[in-house]
Amino acid sequence: MVDTSSVFILPMLAISLTEPPLQIMAVLPLLLRIRRRHQCLHHQIRTFINAKLKWVRDPYLDKAVENEKNLKPLLSLKNLIMSQPSETLPLSSISPLKTHLNLPTTASKFAENYPLIFKIFNPPTKRPMIASHPHVKLTSKAISLHNDETLILNLSHYKKDVAERLAKLLMLTRAKRLPFYVIDKFQFDLGLPHDYKLSFLPDFPDYFSICEMGFKDFNGYEAFGLELVRWREDLAASLVEKLARNEGIMGSKLQFSMNFPRGFDLEKRVKDWVEEWQNLPYISPYEDAFHLAPNSDQAEKWAVGVIHELLSLMVSKKMERDNVYLLGDYLVFGLRFKRALVRYPGIFYVSNKISTQTVVLREAYRKNFLIEKHPLMKMRYKYIKLMNTVMRRGRPMPDSVMQRRKRSANAAKGGKRKEKGDEWTEQMSKIA
Repeated sequence: MVDTSSVFILPMLAISLTEPPLQIMAVLPLLLRIRRRHQCLHHQIRTFINAKLKWVRDPYLDKAVENEKNLKPLLSLKNLIMSQPSETLPLSSISPLKTHLNLPTTASKFAENYPLIFKIFNPPTKRPMIASHPHVKLTSKAISLHNDETLILNLSHYKKDVAERLAKLLMLTRAKRLPFYVIDKFQFDLGLPHDYKLSFLPDFPDYFSICEMGFKDFNGYEAFGLELVRWREDLAASLVEKLARNEGIMGSKLQFSMNFPRGFDLEKRVKDWVEEWQNLPYISPYEDAFHLAPNSDQAEKWAVGVIHELLSLMVSKKMERDNVYLLGDYLVFGLRFKRALVRYPGIFYVSNKISTQTVVLREAYRKNFLIEKHPLMKMRYKYIKLMNTVMRRGRPMPDSVMQRRKRSANAAKGGKRKEKGDEWTEQMSKIA
């Protein structure tokens, strides 16, 4: 009779601790593999509560997104103008680039909407009887901001910060490489210069190298991308791990910060499930966990960790939902990214402002303000301030003042602007 207290009981295998040491050592690796597999299967059980999560609007995070309306096309047009030797452009040459610049309207109307940034003028001609074509240039205030921005972009410590965040993005992938068509989508949010392939990458040959991706791009040409020269262990710590380390929290059961907007309420059974899910082992997004069953809770927590880390790498801690999905599709995450955005509204908020869906990392914001402002975001807020300043009788006036006056006038008339219906809940209920 074997004493069960001195036996490892595992599926299809039991070995007495009274056996000779050499015999135990011979099978120890097999024992450990079986034990890990047994524990892994335990965590791969699907336990998600089949409950509909109500999407609740967060006015503060909506405002944070709406504040940056037209910022990206404005900076693209600004960079295009300043890249010209004369630092001016004929409006007629901008029109064919409307789609490329993502302008919401014609170039002339767009420039007219921001009189403190763009100035439309007619350059003098040698033949006074013939009118010249209208051109656009930057105002003196916008030029001053552009020069300050250029100084920041050229600082060595800023460049190193961007290089490290770009390297961490590549480290999130299994092959440690990404095609340029994916990186280009992250360019603005990462804070890369608009001409980063020429002005930035050559400065970091020990970080990156250009490579062939081994497939054709959308135009049928050989696709090129960027790969990591070598793995950087010093960068392989996620934001969740860093925060836990700073708070003296050790172990693998790290939890995500969760907070909900006013009016959001979880059913008790959902709360209980979320608490159990939070207590699952935290797997670093820089680890390869594709061996986990795709539909398991453990795999879902890993996918949430990947999105969480991805958003933390962005200078504004948010990005367009389609770009999140683009990376998810490239990494073969399938529906896991989509489910993560639906099932964890306390971690991620999806805003439908400015005619798109934007994923926001909740913990990075206090109301509508970034808690930690990246130097580039400080510059961008200065552009936003100019954008939101309108001319009233020849004098600059913050647009917020004009909006308050309009609302007061509408209230006096008994009018009320209706919100446009949101389709997010309906779309996401099909995924969850």
